[in-house]
Amino acid sequence: MKNLVRAIIAAVGAKKIGGGRCGCIGTVVVFLILYWLLGYVFEVF
Repeated sequence: MKNLVRAIIAAVGAKKIGGGRCGCIGTVVVFLILYWLLGYVFEVF
């Protein structure tokens, strides 16, 4: 369940940050970075 929530939050963030200017590749890169960073956040909780 944590991974699903983590993926949804990363997807929304990637769409907001990389959606308009960077194109598809930028959105995927931002998603991967956010997903990786959220892993550390969810370890704390």
